[in-house]
Amino acid sequence: MLRRVFLSVCLSAICYYTYAQDNTSFILKDITLIDGSGAEARSHVSLVVTDDTIAAILPAGTNYPVKDAEQIDGQGMTVMPLLVNGHGHVGLLQGTTIAAANYTPENVNRHLMQYLEYGVGTVLSLGTDQPAAFIFKDASRMGMLPGASFYTAGYGFGTPKGVPPVAFGPSILRPVNADQALQDMRRLVVLKPDFIKIWVDGTPRMLPEIYHAIITEAHAHNIKVAAHVYYLEDAHKLVDAGIDVLAHSIRDQEVDDSLIIMMKQKNICYIPTLCIEEFAFAYASLPEWFPDPFFVRSLEPGVSDLLKSEEYRKQNSEERERKMQSLQIASRNLHKMDSAGVKIVMGTDSGAQPVRAIGFSEHMELQLMTEAGIPPLRVIQYATYNGAAMLGIEGQTGSLLPGKKADFMILDANPLLDIRATRSIKAIYKNGKQIQ
Repeated sequence: MLRRVFLSVCLSAICYYTYAQDNTSFILKDITLIDGSGAEARSHVSLVVTDDTIAAILPAGTNYPVKDAEQIDGQGMTVMPLLVNGHGHVGLLQGTTIAAANYTPENVNRHLMQYLEYGVGTVLSLGTDQPAAFIFKDASRMGMLPGASFYTAGYGFGTPKGVPPVAFGPSILRPVNADQALQDMRRLVVLKPDFIKIWVDGTPRMLPEIYHAIITEAHAHNIKVAAHVYYLEDAHKLVDAGIDVLAHSIRDQEVDDSLIIMMKQKNICYIPTLCIEEFAFAYASLPEWFPDPFFVRSLEPGVSDLLKSEEYRKQNSEERERKMQSLQIASRNLHKMDSAGVKIVMGTDSGAQPVRAIGFSEHMELQLMTEAGIPPLRVIQYATYNGAAMLGIEGQTGSLLPGKKADFMILDANPLLDIRATRSIKAIYKNGKQIQ
């Protein structure tokens, strides 16, 4: 299996390098630039790209000595960084099924390409990957893999006979005590995952001594830990234990000031994943986005029929009130975290269920974050720079500044006026090359 994965990666690399060798210089003239850093947008500027890097950002009309640079008229267009998804899942979803058997080189490649086609330049696959993931990680890091840049938490830690679902595969680690957790961690860190993922809620919950052991060992190897969380009580315990990322919203009750203060002091990231609650009730009746081609293209085969089925709509109706309440609590908590200055990162849990479509979910998340009361400029920062900073790659990508990678999308409309304009994608560039 791993030999097949290696050969598949090599073939992808050959195709990619055939396309990417033609690096050149171009000037995107007279654009509105949202650089992702949180700074105000700049109008009437030109973006100069040399090979895979942003060479300069200049007032429109300024001459810049780049030999044979292509001149591209960007008047009326908005440019922003590619999105960074701090919580996704790659390789498990195929059609209407979620299964470890779906985790093939072809499926992983397909998902990474779909992320990129929707303007997502980087994704952290959080804890549901199979052994081949580490080959993909290395290939992605070397620039050999097309699609979104791939980061992985490898094999997540769940509970025996608990979460996550068995369908996520046998690679999920389910220690029964702290000693076993430590042994599992020592085998995992040798593979050099980018993150560690733990599921603490559900029935049964993960024992505190187990996640303490995991967090301590991860930090000994300079690896951050992200937790699947639902309850405020668990969040407090995790923050005390040294968690780095809460990978979902707290949804059982409103967060208290003491948690917010500790999260801010410890620089803990908060990933709201509001869209998972929205998608859990939205299909009780067909939502307004259902006929939108931007949404339709993101669906796996068979999912549209699934969502329109009486059985599925009935199931959504039964969950509607509870999930709507969860979304309301999550939205209020996000607003409180944002107002207090807690570090927010955009994430969606896309790819973990058929309803959480890769690509569309990320743009829906931006909309829900603005509906929670966060200004679009900050939402874009959370979905670009902050995600890159969480992964430790903010010096390379996540914002559009001279010296950083030319990873950006060109939009036909300005998302600062309406965040849904992030869906008006005219062109996508990664490493300075336009993605066809």
